[in-house]
Amino acid sequence: MPEIERYELHAGPAYVFAPDRRDFFKLLGGGLVVLLALRTEAQGQESGRGGRADRGRPREIGAWLHISELGAVTVYTGKVEMGQNIRTSLTQAVADELHTSPARIELVMGDTMLTPFDRGTFGSRTTPDMAPQLRQVAAAAREMLIGLAAAKWQADRTVLAAEDGHVRNTVSGASLTFGELTKGQKLTTTITPDARVTPASEWKIAGHDMRKVNARSIVTGQQKFTSDMALPGMLHGRVVRPNSFKAQLISADIKPAEQMPGVVVVRDGDFIGVACDDSARLRPATEAIKAEWKTVPQTNSRELYAWLKSHAGAPVEWKPIEADVHAEASYNVAYIAHTPLEPRCAVAQWEGDRLTVWTGTQVPFGVRTELAEAFGLPEANVRVVVPPTGSAYGGKHTGECAVEAARLAKAAGKPVKLQWTREEEFTWAYFRPAGVIDVRSGALKSGAITGWQFHNYNSGGSGIRSPYNIPNQIAEFHASDSPLRQGSYRGLAASANHFARESHMDELAHAAGIEPVSFRMKNASDPRLRAVIEASTERFRWGRTKHRAGQGFGVMAGFEKGGYVSACMELTVINNKVRIDRVVQSFECGAIVNPDQLKNQIVGAIMMAIGGALSESIEFEDGRILNPRLSQYRVPRFSDMPEIDVVLVDRKDLPSAGAGETPIVAIAPAVANAIFDATGKRLRSMPL
Repeated sequence: MPEIERYELHAGPAYVFAPDRRDFFKLLGGGLVVLLALRTEAQGQESGRGGRADRGRPREIGAWLHISELGAVTVYTGKVEMGQNIRTSLTQAVADELHTSPARIELVMGDTMLTPFDRGTFGSRTTPDMAPQLRQVAAAAREMLIGLAAAKWQADRTVLAAEDGHVRNTVSGASLTFGELTKGQKLTTTITPDARVTPASEWKIAGHDMRKVNARSIVTGQQKFTSDMALPGMLHGRVVRPNSFKAQLISADIKPAEQMPGVVVVRDGDFIGVACDDSARLRPATEAIKAEWKTVPQTNSRELYAWLKSHAGAPVEWKPIEADVHAEASYNVAYIAHTPLEPRCAVAQWEGDRLTVWTGTQVPFGVRTELAEAFGLPEANVRVVVPPTGSAYGGKHTGECAVEAARLAKAAGKPVKLQWTREEEFTWAYFRPAGVIDVRSGALKSGAITGWQFHNYNSGGSGIRSPYNIPNQIAEFHASDSPLRQGSYRGLAASANHFARESHMDELAHAAGIEPVSFRMKNASDPRLRAVIEASTERFRWGRTKHRAGQGFGVMAGFEKGGYVSACMELTVINNKVRIDRVVQSFECGAIVNPDQLKNQIVGAIMMAIGGALSESIEFEDGRILNPRLSQYRVPRFSDMPEIDVVLVDRKDLPSAGAGETPIVAIAPAVANAIFDATGKRLRSMPL
């Protein structure tokens, strides 16, 4: 029987906030059976909202880069900084090509008035997409500067070189600064592919550790976030929320709030909000409004997994698998919250029919579109500026907070800052999709996998295809009617799919009586996958003897977003309590741009993944979130942190891939496999 592969490829902007929007995405490629996925909000997680369509990038150097008369270099990108440190890695890329010091370079990021259009900062696409773009821009600028110097000196350009912010004549010794050559003028030269871009093997600035370019401002508190902003005459805003999801406003008595000194009340359909000059009066003002809501009965977290399967269309038709041993299991994944350090915040200011909003979003141009549509404005009249943002993890694709702030500011006639509370962030933001994953498989006694059938309900198609060499593979994603609002999350559905797949790999290995690492290597033909497995198991010293009661070892491997990952886990189970003792994680994402920064990304992903693996789960009932506070929703603490050992596999012969997402997929399956090794009990539902 020929190999069958069914998996989805999303190739367009997502509108995760619009439950009635349905887009079709077709899988491209030869020799594959096509799964035509019906796109709804439930699948909007798979990519970020980025405006109406991809737009051609500007071809003039000046749209991306400016050199002042003093030689300062300003670089423009629609990408945004949310703590992942792309400000530094992109600076390294430009400095390498322009042959100047990183200290001379400053990035302007995520400003719809100043930067070129960008679909958004998501999907680990900054390093593979924007870094090459800015390298090409900087290389073109470098060659342009050499050309200017050659014309000025009437010299052969082959004897000229760009070095440390200057163009030097290697024969005469003459030199001119970049600023002397450009005189601060806009660089109208067209970017062409002729300029040589430096290969990774020749990088002098990239490929090496470099401290965050704004590290001092971060640690001294000088870096300002949206929540730190204060404009002259600015008011503070708050929205009156329904008492449950899907509730409709029946009536509202706003007079008691309107009579409060300095309070502005806004009523627009089902939207009710207040603004005042003292944030301490926001809660009393909203509580003074007597709103009556019509609610509808809804399901709960106890019935979630049965609900997802029963609302996912026709039942799956399983195919027979010819094998010596078989395995069959179902895995569950709970809704979890993004829990960013900085809850949603926006500052809105109107000047006539022109609107400026400062907000922490991953998609500034997408939010500009939302604002323009909400207020009937041309997009040219709307400016969205993204200050440094206190994390997002895929949770800040939508612009509801920006729209709410703008509504309040328009009614008040003054700038308004709207800061969501932690409880609002837990309740009214979207969640990582929950899911059910059913797997059936078979293998020969030799360990060769002969068949694999993998069905994901609701959580998504990212990372759904097995990286192992498996004939007769079926991997399908089934959209479901999600009872909660859901959308993008760090790693998308790859975390759920890796949890199920790598847990099941251990279950099939156990059924075949083969040690789990050997079983994976038996079925891994991809040399990059084999390399990360070898790197993690060697550092971990896989196969060593256990030396205490309750000790367990677990392993996993995977591929997503152009990166390969493998993790080995050591934990202890005492009285049904899990303590993670040590994690060794290897990662290969092509040519490494900044080793220290990459390690930080991986460690951060591991820490975050521990929460999803062990404790994080949204509880809900009848349209209400039951644990909307950090006192009730347990993210990892310092006391939960194990020893973490990161092994980097540097491939300078390969293009650089992103690293913000893939490392998070490794922890849950490694934990589940280690728990089985310690106790003989197979846990199949996250959190474990």
